[in-house]
Amino acid sequence: MTYASDILHGRDPWVELKADLAARWSRYSAYRATLSELSALSTKELADIGLNRSQIRSVAFEHAYGPEA
Repeated sequence: MTYASDILHGRDPWVELKADLAARWSRYSAYRATLSELSALSTKELADIGLNRSQIRSVAFEHAYGPEA
């Protein structure tokens, strides 16, 4: 006689927490890097790419977290 058994292993909550924290840190690092790079540009350079200083934070945020965040 044969039978099939599905053994589902639950994910360890600590593993999920670690993965979540790593993803959050990665997105935050991307935000800070983009913010730093855009802030280093001159006003003329920002104008050349169609931005002004007041848009730097929102552009960096959208780059790191996506347009729906």
